[in-house]
Amino acid sequence: MSAARILGIDPGLGVTGYGVIEKERGVLRYVVIEGYHPSECAVEKVFVNVNPQSTLLLGQARGAAICAAVMARLPVAEYTALQVKQAVVGLGHARKEQVQEMVKRLLRLPAVPGADASDALACAICHAHGGMGLGAIPTAGRRVRAGRLA
Repeated sequence: MSAARILGIDPGLGVTGYGVIEKERGVLRYVVIEGYHPSECAVEKVFVNVNPQSTLLLGQARGAAICAAVMARLPVAEYTALQVKQAVVGLGHARKEQVQEMVKRLLRLPAVPGADASDALACAICHAHGGMGLGAIPTAGRRVRAGRLA
């Protein structure tokens, strides 16, 4: 049984968080992206903000991240913040600090990761725990030609 490598992405306006984890025989482990080619991608779904302009910009950042994953032929799953927090902390309305602490514990990290990296890793952990997302974005049966899906 081979290990699954999952790229987690948390789109943001200023910073887009990302991180790669590996799941092998039920054990999660943090890995760096160089040298470890992820086999799957999990992206946090953007919530509708009070400011429509911010929501639009955040959607564009998310779209760029998803396009990059699809161009790399990675299957992409999407998760709401509620799903991620439920999977990682056990409470859908957990505070950011609780998510950071659980990510640190689950991945046996020496320190609490930054907020953006923590959210991305939490998204990957949610996927590793068997989440199916809101519907995977298909890549099978598609060809990439001239920078576009055919």
